[in-house]
Amino acid sequence: MSKPVHLIGVLGSKLDAGRSQDRWSRWRPSVAACQYDDLLISRFELLHEPRNRDMAELVASDINSVSPETIVTLHSVAFQDPWDFEEVFSGLHEFARAYPFDTDQNEYLIHITTGSHVQQICLFLLAESRHLPGRLLQTSPPPREGMPGSAFRIIDLDLSRYDALATRFAQEQQEGLTFLKSGIETRNAVFNRLIEQIEKVAIASRCPMLITGPTGAGKTRLARRIFELKRRREQLSGSFVEINCATLRGDQAMSTLFGHIKGAFTGATVNRPGLLMSADRGLLFLDEIGELGLDEQAMLLRAIEEKRFLPVGADHEVQSDFQLIAGTNRNLQEAVQKGRFREDLLARINLWTFELPGLAARREDLEPNLDFELQKITDETGHRVSMSREARSAFLKWAQSPDAKWTANFRDLNAAVVRMATLATAGRISEADVKQECERLKRLWQPQETKDHSASEDALEQVLSTEKIEQLDLFDRVQLAAVLTVCRECRSMAEAGRRLFAISRQSRTSHNDSDRLKKYLARFGLGWDDIHFEPDAPS
Repeated sequence: MSKPVHLIGVLGSKLDAGRSQDRWSRWRPSVAACQYDDLLISRFELLHEPRNRDMAELVASDINSVSPETIVTLHSVAFQDPWDFEEVFSGLHEFARAYPFDTDQNEYLIHITTGSHVQQICLFLLAESRHLPGRLLQTSPPPREGMPGSAFRIIDLDLSRYDALATRFAQEQQEGLTFLKSGIETRNAVFNRLIEQIEKVAIASRCPMLITGPTGAGKTRLARRIFELKRRREQLSGSFVEINCATLRGDQAMSTLFGHIKGAFTGATVNRPGLLMSADRGLLFLDEIGELGLDEQAMLLRAIEEKRFLPVGADHEVQSDFQLIAGTNRNLQEAVQKGRFREDLLARINLWTFELPGLAARREDLEPNLDFELQKITDETGHRVSMSREARSAFLKWAQSPDAKWTANFRDLNAAVVRMATLATAGRISEADVKQECERLKRLWQPQETKDHSASEDALEQVLSTEKIEQLDLFDRVQLAAVLTVCRECRSMAEAGRRLFAISRQSRTSHNDSDRLKKYLARFGLGWDDIHFEPDAPS
């Protein structure tokens, strides 16, 4: 080492002990650390408990005799219980904060061979956090007592120096990302970066998370995968509990969330734990949290902050240590401004916010998600479902085009695949199946006014030629289409006339509605037999 080496270590009350002359025949780690020919310690900061002051002074004297160039400085650190993690960490942390480190001039080593296991762990953590800006020194005794050959190893906590470890951590992270994506090899760069952030936060934090995005973007599925990832790492031991807050209404909302005691209200015949209690040591997913009432929001805020809440009708609070993930497709900041959502609750759940993009913004992910949906159907039914090459190409070409709106996102895709798989012959989806499904989705995504217009055009095309329709003014086309629609719903011309002239007939003395309708239709060269359709049978 090119710089002077300063060693920081804790006196070993057993390993370093000994006052008689035979102590030199035993391996004492603190003394031995200063006896290596290829490791010159210029300064040794030796921490000890006040009651071991005499032992520390003797060890310092022995170090001076074997390594005169080593300056030993004793530091008294009071540990009432060297196995108490909080006490030990606090004591060592205070030492680290007060010590005048100079990494430009000196190298620092932290001796983790002596002291209680708790003290060794705390030294490790302080070195990892760089409160102790040095590398770890691990010393070991010779093979047999009395024999030379004790060894030492210097451990650098910079994992980037260890290719094998770095590769392993990268592999574990990739496995976590794939797990959160349900094994789907997504291609959208924005979505993949988002999942990387979520994976890091899910593993490192127990703070609330807020997942936003349009309906059907996959918020519930992602929340469940986060729970399963944390369970695999043994960060949670409880259950996954979910509720759509839009389904909570009135007095039952409080009871559903926070529970109630027997007799709290009419119908409360038994105690009910509530969802927050059911999620103890687990994960609670509140979807559409923006639909909660203000009273429930206030109770939830306290439950998040203090892990305590009062069931309906109870006199004593209960505890539940749950982690919260909230979901919403609303703008909660706008809801705060309108007084519909508590600002303090939003501040509490807004620490980690992740916005899931809709399927229309991830068109390059349609192909892997199509494969996922097909495999899911195969797993659920036990029958393999596939697509012909032509069908697959046709579906993806249309699905990735601007004509595909995907307004309900993955719910639309799932429904489309289920329909095609159900109608497929022998479990193989054909081009005809794809064409039929694409037409259905087009109609589904049409605006309502467009749908009405399409229905009107259909009614006209059933009774008039295209040439005649094109010769009509828009006013006549709309009016005639409305008349034809009513006629289709009626069993006779008289019934249709009464409906069509219901207002004007009240001011007339004679009610010849059939004749009026007959004359109107004749203007377009139509008669009752030309336009009459049997009414749809009731479903």
